[in-house]
Amino acid sequence: MSAHAPARSKTKDLVLRAAVCAVLLALLAAAGVWLNRPVPGQVPTSASQQVFVLGKVTAVLADDAVPDTTRAEGRRVGTQTLEVQILSGSHKGEIMQLDNHLSALFNVDVQPGSRVVLRLLTGEDGSYYASMFNYDRGIVMAGLALVFVGLLAALGGKKGLRALAGLVFTLVCVWWLLIPGLIRGLPAIPLTIFTTVVTAAAALLLLNGFSRKTACAVLGCAGGVVAAGLAAALAGWLTPMNGFNMPEAENLILYGADQGLKISGLLVCGVLIASLGAVMDVAMGIASAMWELRTQNPALPARALLRSGMQVGRDAMGTMANTLILAFAGSSLNMLVLVQVYDIPLLQLVNTDYLCIEIIQSLAGSIGILLTVPLVAAVGARLMAAGKSA
Repeated sequence: MSAHAPARSKTKDLVLRAAVCAVLLALLAAAGVWLNRPVPGQVPTSASQQVFVLGKVTAVLADDAVPDTTRAEGRRVGTQTLEVQILSGSHKGEIMQLDNHLSALFNVDVQPGSRVVLRLLTGEDGSYYASMFNYDRGIVMAGLALVFVGLLAALGGKKGLRALAGLVFTLVCVWWLLIPGLIRGLPAIPLTIFTTVVTAAAALLLLNGFSRKTACAVLGCAGGVVAAGLAAALAGWLTPMNGFNMPEAENLILYGADQGLKISGLLVCGVLIASLGAVMDVAMGIASAMWELRTQNPALPARALLRSGMQVGRDAMGTMANTLILAFAGSSLNMLVLVQVYDIPLLQLVNTDYLCIEIIQSLAGSIGILLTVPLVAAVGARLMAAGKSA
């Protein structure tokens, strides 16, 4: 056999894989275009017709705000009369006055030079006025994102950049495919499972390429996410609990039902999305550890690999489960504080829709993590045992 034959075979394999990936990406892009096409006869929402522009405070003409130590913890409460220059939009460069009312909750306290976001309201006669919306936080958010990207690239090198590409792909799939599909009434749970599997596979392939290690992680991740979804669906059916119990249900009914949105499956969909990151972490960690063992000792039998994979997984179970539980505690901290402030009776507390939803999401995600461990260990032992080629 020619020495160049293995090289030609490898090149053909890479070309074939690239072609398959290109076709899949084209299909996903086409699906996204179809899902995001305009709906005939759709009436624009009031939110989409609002106009927001950037502005800069050039002068504070009057200010009667004083610190409120009783209810606002020292935040200034009162009214400012401002002179503001518009920095974007059709009225860019124009200077106008507006009253900025400060309260304990709405408190955009500014000074000359502050950058803000204004809402422009135009009357039927063409006249317009501006109201204060919020601080302009875009520069800070962009700077924080650049710091994250810089650290990921500096510390992670090429793998860090690949991880970033996987993150971008995941966000695009969720925003471009999943959400429009849900709004148009496609079956919520199958669509979400498909999206999570595709994004997990893409992220892991970008990170590690085509290999048995990646295959183990992808299969384990898919199984763990599905297990989390099944646990949430079962709990929701038994409680009963579904998307109609969620805080946003009323607005979704008012503004999404006309386009075909089905609300009942959104609770399970949220669990699938929320658990994806932690499940991917566990699946990739176990698969990587098993592959490293296999590399160091190619003769390691399947049973030994399975035992090692389970041992690594047990170490990851607690921390990853804590990740989801603590994420719930962090996102619901204000609600938990109010629970103690109001001294809510336990019987009422454990049967509150909001708390039950958060508990179902956290525990179902944790169940998905726990079941990911034996699944990845079993698949890894099967694919990486002695005698299996890379």
